[in-house]
Amino acid sequence: TDVEVSTRKKTFAEVQTERLDQAERTVLIKCPSKLNEKKLLQYLSSHGNVKSHFFFENRGISALIEFSEKSSIASLQDAVGIPSASEHHVVPFKSRLFTFTLKNPVSQHVEDTPLHLSPQCHIPVKDLIQKLCLADSVSSQMYILLNEYQLTEENIKLRFLACSLVRDFACAYFPDSTVKPFGSSVNTFGKLGSDVDMFLDFHDTGKHATKMKKGPFEMEYQMKRLPSERLATQRILSVIGDCLDNFGPGCVNVQKILHARCPLVKFSHQPTGFQCDLSVSNSIAIRSSELLYIYGCLDSRVRALVFTIRCWARVHGLTNSAPGTWITNFSLTMMVMFFLQKRSPPIIPTLDQLKELADEKDKHIIGGYDCSFVSDLRKIKPTKNTETLDVLLGEFFEYFGNFDFRKNSLNLRKGKEVNKPESSPLYIWNPFEQDLNISKNVNQPQLEKFIAMARESAWILQKEDKTQQMINKEPWGLAALLIPFGKNNSSKMKNRMKGIGSETIRSLLDSLKLNNANSQQKAVGK
Repeated sequence: TDVEVSTRKKTFAEVQTERLDQAERTVLIKCPSKLNEKKLLQYLSSHGNVKSHFFFENRGISALIEFSEKSSIASLQDAVGIPSASEHHVVPFKSRLFTFTLKNPVSQHVEDTPLHLSPQCHIPVKDLIQKLCLADSVSSQMYILLNEYQLTEENIKLRFLACSLVRDFACAYFPDSTVKPFGSSVNTFGKLGSDVDMFLDFHDTGKHATKMKKGPFEMEYQMKRLPSERLATQRILSVIGDCLDNFGPGCVNVQKILHARCPLVKFSHQPTGFQCDLSVSNSIAIRSSELLYIYGCLDSRVRALVFTIRCWARVHGLTNSAPGTWITNFSLTMMVMFFLQKRSPPIIPTLDQLKELADEKDKHIIGGYDCSFVSDLRKIKPTKNTETLDVLLGEFFEYFGNFDFRKNSLNLRKGKEVNKPESSPLYIWNPFEQDLNISKNVNQPQLEKFIAMARESAWILQKEDKTQQMINKEPWGLAALLIPFGKNNSSKMKNRMKGIGSETIRSLLDSLKLNNANSQQKAVGK
């Protein structure tokens, strides 16, 4: 879409700032099921111009309303009543979450035009497979998948609003603080239904330091001192967690996980429907989000391939939402990036190349690590590579199906396979904290399963007779890869890990397929 293209060239920071600002001017309203959209907007307009709005389903109908001016919210809040405490007593925290009801519901005529509801989750895989079968190439199948799974404009607004509502609590204690999303909500690789990772940022601390340097004296705040930054983080999160738990409308299942490597508060935010993780500012995580944002913006094939591989991995049980010895989505995404750096010519630049293009304002040294890279997308030369996604998908499986994981590791800074510094089964260098392996959690059996699935998938794509499968109404291309391989007999017997007498096995399989087809025809004939 045109909107996509025009937003595509903005820097990560510009997009973030714009979205955070938008969220500040936004309210969320729970609506009755029989709603007159015109009447609601008319009422809201009396408080100021409504810039944009949409409706979505979340245990009833809700409306996200973005005003042009922040002052409209104060005007609306002045006119809003406090719920009458009949059976419940209320905590009188006045947020930007409202309930709209009609005083005399019967007399109101319901509009002829039903409300348009924005979907906030993606379709099930089985429905996706049906859509994919109607496409005309693997490439268009991959773009269909991307369109079904990627975050929509509306969903992104809702994510930033969730952060903004948490910020309202943080600001009660720390008026300068902001709450920003990071990770998949902002790196262009988020899928509908994923959690919102957010962090609390006290960004002004650096700015104040420079203010007082001029002049003959110095003045600074008296602040509570603690033995470690970690302790400060734990205390702040503990109090904000209690706030959300005790006063936050619709914040339920608040869990404080303060002894984790990265202390956080987990909670469900019912008004937006998101599962949220709140932590305190982690600069390296933000750099990773921005790096992926840049890669995602450079070429449309990047996101299409990542979404496809992640969906494929989920279907085959290679990834899992619970932590464990599985490959994570982040590792998988980095594997795709590495593969795209290795194409000839490369589809995306290495991190070292992006660092070369960085200017003064792009310099970031965090905890002794150099995290600098260019932020202006216009400075990066577009790729000369014209390979189709059909080719890239097959080549991805081929590449990792035959990768020497025993000896080599993936280094995205250099875009090269380098000798493994230590013996983890899968070693992917953390792009910023150079001494860390982002896939340290992956064990040998999980890696072997990944290799087997990659080989199997490469084989399916190569052997395919698309026209025949389309005539037979069988899933083809990407659709064939999104069906668990155990489901059809033939794959069970093809142990791709062992290439022993593969021709013999193949002829055996073909005869099995024939027999199978004959028996099916007989069954149909009955």
